[in-house]
Amino acid sequence: MGEGSRFGTKELAAIAVMGALTTVCTMMIQVPFPATGGYFNLGDAIVVTTALVFGPVIGAIAGGLGSGLADLLGGWMAFVIPTTLIKGAEGYVVGYLAGDPAGRTLTKSLIAWLAGGVVIVVGYFVAEAFFLGMGVEAAAAEIIINVPQAIGSVVGVVISIAVKDRLKL
Repeated sequence: MGEGSRFGTKELAAIAVMGALTTVCTMMIQVPFPATGGYFNLGDAIVVTTALVFGPVIGAIAGGLGSGLADLLGGWMAFVIPTTLIKGAEGYVVGYLAGDPAGRTLTKSLIAWLAGGVVIVVGYFVAEAFFLGMGVEAAAAEIIINVPQAIGSVVGVVISIAVKDRLKL
């Protein structure tokens, strides 16, 4: 990631492009869930793709900001901060656990994806039940939306494998 902890042009471009793509994919299909005011979306596939292709830091920044921006633009104000933190954590966990792309196996990518899914489900449960004040019952009801969303993000593993050898990073 450039010299030291500084971002170079490629890293900044990856954050901008993948963050924007995360926003678009999150906003493209939104299935509302009345119990909590949350919604099902496809943005997690891009968060996973970003983390697997560009690593944990870019995955966290692009995933968090892109997803949070989608909530902001979509009018889901109560979720902007929790989403930014949860999706940022998802991106970091997936990228960190997957490790270096050079020696990565499919099994390692799938374990990282699964851990990212756990971050989503647990993160939203905690945020809704305790920080947003919706209660444990409403937060538990939304697990039925968050689990399929996390499972669907496996598409990000497939996309990352497809583009891995085509990108010159």
